[in-house]
Amino acid sequence: MSTKQKPWNRVDQPVYSISSLADGKPNMNICTYAVPVSLKPKQFMVAVYHGTRTLTNVRANPEFLLQYLSRSQAKWVNLLGKKSGNRIDKMKRLNDELAVYNGFSYLKKSMAFVHLRVLSWMPAGDHDCALCEVVAYQNLNESPPLTLRELKKKGIISVK
Repeated sequence: MSTKQKPWNRVDQPVYSISSLADGKPNMNICTYAVPVSLKPKQFMVAVYHGTRTLTNVRANPEFLLQYLSRSQAKWVNLLGKKSGNRIDKMKRLNDELAVYNGFSYLKKSMAFVHLRVLSWMPAGDHDCALCEVVAYQNLNESPPLTLRELKKKGIISVK
């Protein structure tokens, strides 16, 4: 690790996926700006990028699943993070990988998911941040987590 890196790139971060649903339009995207912010009640802050189908969905239906991705799911980052749900049906391409919880699709091989409900929104540059309460959660699989360092190693992303 280099001290020439920006501070926020020096510490490894988990890679998540948000599964959203509104008006019968499900979508998933990649999310790396998510963090628990309260123990009691359990709450998360999740940043959602402007102009995405996910932001449109979560603004219309303020509930979503935050999925903890496993290392074996790195192959989905290009689809979920580099393609727009406004232009393609990501869910159709993931069909065999999906299961359903309370109407939300989730990736079966994820480590876990947390069902979140938005309490409030805050603008944050090119993202909007949602303060969310935990509705429920489910552990799915024991596996190593997908992290930004892993994506860098595989050449999927480059961060300086």
